[in-house]
Amino acid sequence: MSAIERGYGGDIHGYTNDLYCRNWLHEAWLLLDEHIVQLWTPQIKVLDDRYKAATVDDDGQALNRFHRLPGPDLWWWRRHPRILTGDLGRSLHSAGAVGADPDTA
Repeated sequence: MSAIERGYGGDIHGYTNDLYCRNWLHEAWLLLDEHIVQLWTPQIKVLDDRYKAATVDDDGQALNRFHRLPGPDLWWWRRHPRILTGDLGRSLHSAGAVGADPDTA
């Protein structure tokens, strides 16, 4: 999360790979014991809220230019970092993404 909050330094492939980690959590959640789900839900919500604050919802339009988006229930695929920097920032800018410059964010 902190990498996204300060400006993701990787490229589009690294970013989509990181999004797949969130997919895994989404899928694993269905298999977990109710006690574990109750224990971890507040912590996951905090991280999801941080992700939402550090990203822009564009319904996946920019990211879709580089990677096929999964179903609509995987909302994190429809957002991109608010601070666009490095290779990822250049790629998303070229796809029409609007975000903040790291020097002015």
